[in-house]
Amino acid sequence: MARAPRKPPATPTEAVLHDAALSHLARYGTTRAGLLRVLDRKVARWAASQPGDHEAKAAAREAARRVVARLTESGAVSDTVFAQARARTLHRAGKSARAIGAHLSSKGVASGLATESARQEPARELAAAVIHVRKRRLGAFRMAASAPETYRKELGSLARAGFSHAVAREALRLSREEAEAMIVAFRAEL
Repeated sequence: MARAPRKPPATPTEAVLHDAALSHLARYGTTRAGLLRVLDRKVARWAASQPGDHEAKAAAREAARRVVARLTESGAVSDTVFAQARARTLHRAGKSARAIGAHLSSKGVASGLATESARQEPARELAAAVIHVRKRRLGAFRMAASAPETYRKELGSLARAGFSHAVAREALRLSREEAEAMIVAFRAEL
């Protein structure tokens, strides 16, 4: 049985793009750059179904930029709020400040804002490293006896996760009880 032909996408007017942006924002937190990517993809899907008419395609792309600007101006989209909320979530998940900064940058947050949002004091960075240690069953959370090369591998795991050598050594030095108490205190303050 043959499928019915697909209906071509609606012409991306400013009103259509505004509705699409609000629909996206209702489901996902995003940055200005992320929302613009979503709207640009919508315009690109429409443009693929419309051969020629370059002026209409350019007008649709401009409409997407106006929608994002209007939503940013009204406060519906805020890179600062997004960066702070995402950084808090990633801290709780045991991510290093470096990893958080890289994640935020990949989402379209400006470099300075990403660095500022990811920054944390040394005690919180250590607590995040301990969470990583527990998730990966390293250090005090290791199940098997330790071989000499195990410590170097565990340091490598923490280094790849973005933690400094000093923080990694300290996280692996803690006893299981100290580590659990640190995690509980860290999560209580967030």
